[in-house]
Amino acid sequence: MPSEAAPVQSAVLLTVIAETVLKDALVQLLKSYSVSGYTVNQVQGEGSHGKRMGDMAGYNTNIEIKAIVSQEVSDAIFLSIKDYPGKQALMAFRQNVEALVN
Repeated sequence: MPSEAAPVQSAVLLTVIAETVLKDALVQLLKSYSVSGYTVNQVQGEGSHGKRMGDMAGYNTNIEIKAIVSQEVSDAIFLSIKDYPGKQALMAFRQNVEALVN
């Protein structure tokens, strides 16, 4: 194993789970904060807005978006999405992580 340290940085893993109808708006929000990469997955589950089984494309489905960002960017995104309309299911959370930067 090489003796030089791995290029690791402290970062925030931002996760947003929302109805699929919000995908474009959420991706646009990330891009507005110059987030250079993100992952989107179709997900299933149940919460205060009912079951989301994803059994019909585009209807009753949820997505999960993940991105590695700075603390400041996660703060700004949280402030932006807190004002999203309450009609669609949306939950966001963040975790402190160490990211390998190459």
